[in-house]
Amino acid sequence: MLRPRRISFRVSRARGGELLFHRSMRPQQQPASRDGNVLAAISDEMVRLYKEQFGRGPMRARTFWAGKDMLSVVLEETLTPAERRMRTMGEHQRLRDQRNFFQYASVREFVEPIERLTGRRVKAFISGMDTEEDIAVESFVLHPEGSTAPSRIEKAEPIDPGAD
Repeated sequence: MLRPRRISFRVSRARGGELLFHRSMRPQQQPASRDGNVLAAISDEMVRLYKEQFGRGPMRARTFWAGKDMLSVVLEETLTPAERRMRTMGEHQRLRDQRNFFQYASVREFVEPIERLTGRRVKAFISGMDTEEDIAVESFVLHPEGSTAPSRIEKAEPIDPGAD
């Protein structure tokens, strides 16, 4: 059964497999299967997460397997207007520090979709950004298939019960 419709983004593929996002109406996303659709679903989840966390989603997102136990998501044009002003002012390190702080404060939110869509636990989450080019990379090192090792979520900072 499909869930109620909502305003969202439609994903299309450009040459070379790059994902492009277009505003559209569509049913809420269902979990992707373990086939090639998982990469598109992860890109879609990262776009949604960036929009929730930073108020603006990236214009382009691509997800790649980097070996059997690592996923990397490349996100382009993610900076908010205020962050673009910081970049213009030459505040690159401050901008990187600010973004990293927010991303590591949201480890659960970044790791959960990877674990849900791949069916594997995340061992490590690494986030980086080139502020000059406005390109961010979110990388996830996965435990081997079938591993019962703890998820990176279990090692995240505790949730503040008073937070929204």
